[in-house]
Amino acid sequence: MSDPKPATVCDVTIIGGGLAGKAASLHLAKAGLKVICVEPEEGIPQSVGESLDWSAPELLKALGLPMEDLIKTQTATWKRHVTLKSSDGRSEHYVPSPWLAGPPFRVELRTLHIDRLRLDAELQKMTVDRGVLHVRDKVVRVERKGENIEAVYTAGGASLSSPWFLDASGLAACVLPRDFKLPKIEFGPAKVALWTYFPVAEAIEGTTLYMEPMPNDYLEWVWEIPISSNVVSVGYVATGAATKARREQGLSVEEIFRQQVMKFPRFEPLLQTGATSPLHVTSFRSSVHTGVAGPNWLVAGEAASMVDPITANGVTAALRHAAEASALILKYRKRGKLPLRARWAYSRRILQMAKFFNDGIEKIVYQPPVRNRIGIGSSGTVYTSPAWSMNVVYARLKPAGIFSTFLLGSILGFFRASAWVFYQMCKRRTPAREVAA
Repeated sequence: MSDPKPATVCDVTIIGGGLAGKAASLHLAKAGLKVICVEPEEGIPQSVGESLDWSAPELLKALGLPMEDLIKTQTATWKRHVTLKSSDGRSEHYVPSPWLAGPPFRVELRTLHIDRLRLDAELQKMTVDRGVLHVRDKVVRVERKGENIEAVYTAGGASLSSPWFLDASGLAACVLPRDFKLPKIEFGPAKVALWTYFPVAEAIEGTTLYMEPMPNDYLEWVWEIPISSNVVSVGYVATGAATKARREQGLSVEEIFRQQVMKFPRFEPLLQTGATSPLHVTSFRSSVHTGVAGPNWLVAGEAASMVDPITANGVTAALRHAAEASALILKYRKRGKLPLRARWAYSRRILQMAKFFNDGIEKIVYQPPVRNRIGIGSSGTVYTSPAWSMNVVYARLKPAGIFSTFLLGSILGFFRASAWVFYQMCKRRTPAREVAA
């Protein structure tokens, strides 16, 4: 590294300019803090996570991006339901129950599909307008004094010093979790997502998931998400091991993608028309770090927890982390450090939500025992009912302190325990050879 330049001082240094980083920058800048956001020179790559759950719109509205405006600017399309389709033409529809719209819940039953590139561009503009300084560089070293962070250094030789730090560097970098060697919990195998975009004459107002589950195999799936009135995102998700095996057979990633989506008649005309972009490839593994808050630092977004994209909860998680981390910095700004109870509660909420969504989707949908026993459509219902309910509970409870965090954790723990018991029952009662027969 080159000799450090004179330190740049601000109120908050944010590492990473993705969704969580920009959202936190905006929250803090609106409150009058001087914020520096460090993001790589190459910018943010195309992201997975264009289908939002029913909690995301309120979090976007808090940033100054109400649903109607996102629709009007063609940054988003309406998502009113989720449809699960199999290769034989059968389908299952998942729609929030109408009673959720009434008292006492008053849940907005509409949500969105989002064009992530347009959303990123809009957030970039909003943060710049609010005075956030964006530094195109990469953090390569953290200067610590005990558990406190005093400065970070970039590859370009810059030194950034501030009373507070927020790591939103993403799944690949995880700057502070790696520096502090935070324990990590992983869920399921490593996965690979392949996706691109196709022009369409007319898009429906919902996300469609295509599945052809084999009785003894881990689930693979295809998504179709209308990100605008005439463009759909189409992606395929499989385990890293399955993708590697196909590559060893001599298939390119483009051939793997085409081979898998061609299983469903819907995609033949789209493939003939041709995609509007090259094929995007990313690998990931659902995970969560523990202890993601220190005396003057917090971790948010995928650097804190990676939620499986099939849950549609990744955007909500990033926005929620950003809002809560920003609120903690503002609350304890004058004190200069986070009390232990605040650190515990923030870390605990991230841990429990990641466990709930990732553990549930692994046991109920991805792995064979439950779906073999009750069918893939019913498995989806068993998963989505508590998942939607818990997002409602979180939004209404607004946990921040120890008691509300403990209460949330107890409810989540109950659902996780129930899923584990159901999984074990299905595993024992439905032998693989019986299903195959």
